Amino acid sequence: MKGSIREIRKKRCYAVEFKRELVSLFEGGKFSVLQLSQLYGVSGKLVYLWIYKYSQFNEKGYRVIEMKKSSTSKITELEQRVKDLERLVGQKQIKIDFLEEMISVAKDELNIDIKKKSSTPQSVVSSRKGKV
Repeated sequence: MKGSIREIRKKRCYAVEFKRELVSLFEGGKFSVLQLSQLYGVSGKLVYLWIYKYSQFNEKGYRVIEMKKSSTSKITELEQRVKDLERLVGQKQIKIDFLEEMISVAKDELNIDIKKKSSTPQSVVSSRKGKV
């Protein structure tokens, strides 16, 4: 009995808009075919077929070639940019902490109030400027 039982294949139908969206993501350089197939659960062969069918740049006699190094280099460049920005944020935070500590030291030890208080009336501030 096992020999006569067939396995039913599942056939999926994808909308034309979905196919065009995947092709546009590939053409924009945002994702590779492998990444698209993994993200959307579609075989790479199908993605290539859709590229050949729906691509704006595809003409008869031309092959679509995906440069593997370009996508990996783009990812490494973006990772490097993130590292640089995180380092800059860390440096700015250290500078802010240093300046706040300097302000508190000036206030505590030298009795100099560097921070301007918004509760101080303008007439008092302008009269102090004339005395100095």
